[in-house]
Amino acid sequence: MTYDVYGVGNALLDIQARVSDETLAKLNYAKGIMTLVDDATQADVLGELDGHPVNRCAGGSAANTIIGIADLGGTAAYAGKVGADSLGEYCLADMRKMGVAIEVPPADGQTGTCVILITEDAQRTMLTSLGVSSTLGPDDIDEAEIRKANYVYVEGYLFTGESTRAAAMKTIELAKANDVKVAFTVSDPFLINLFKDDFWKLIEGPVDLLFCNLEEARSLTGKEDAIDCAQEIHQHAENVALTLGGDGSLLMHDGKAIPIEGVEVDAIDTTGAGDMYAAGLLYGINNGMTWKQAGHLASHAAGRIVSQLGARLERRFTKEEIAQFMS
Repeated sequence: MTYDVYGVGNALLDIQARVSDETLAKLNYAKGIMTLVDDATQADVLGELDGHPVNRCAGGSAANTIIGIADLGGTAAYAGKVGADSLGEYCLADMRKMGVAIEVPPADGQTGTCVILITEDAQRTMLTSLGVSSTLGPDDIDEAEIRKANYVYVEGYLFTGESTRAAAMKTIELAKANDVKVAFTVSDPFLINLFKDDFWKLIEGPVDLLFCNLEEARSLTGKEDAIDCAQEIHQHAENVALTLGGDGSLLMHDGKAIPIEGVEVDAIDTTGAGDMYAAGLLYGINNGMTWKQAGHLASHAAGRIVSQLGARLERRFTKEEIAQFMS
């Protein structure tokens, strides 16, 4: 079996809850960003959510993208570490049910969790307890599996730990050794403040396709205008996918800018929008679409995600719908 994409990331159980601004203020976390917390803090947060309806599914940034690719009808594999506990069993079963190949053995310890607090303005505030996902290491990366892929997809969150960073670099190294293309997402603006030089080395070197949003692009380049940001990055990366929220996105390919319009929807939860955008684009360019066609699919997939709760498509794209993007 060959894969469209082999993804690598922090394997987490996503726990989503709708909360008020008052609840978020009580928890005292900055709205709209991701914060790393320890297991005890996460337990306290979950205690505050007692009585709130929650939704859970296998997640993590790269995992959401990989699951999205499989959901669209693509083929995908994933490397991520879960615990040998009930949450880990749930994550593995959930991903395999979606058709994702995942063979990394579970570890002793607690499966990582990401609590996603969604306020009425559709902002999501993420509190992540990495658990054993932080023990993913280079020995967990399977060269034989990478060799079967068209792309590897690596999340920037992996750079927050020494072991996971080594796994990310091993994935990129093996991809290049086997003529597999490298897609990389910088994941979050706060990471650029910490790892800007490292990310630029990747962009100037092995990365074939960079995913980022406008805030991240501005942090990377020091420029303000979206086109200026995209062009600056495209001088170093062969392909760039710059998302602009409700304003759509901008693709850079073959030296040309390809604007992709946004999709008008009533946004209720932005969780996974960028992840699903990446899924649509990677699915499209690996399954016969032009970059523009793939961008349109990505935009519609992201639009469908933000109009619902959670990062998993409630209304899947039919084969007929996907075929329309190729016409």
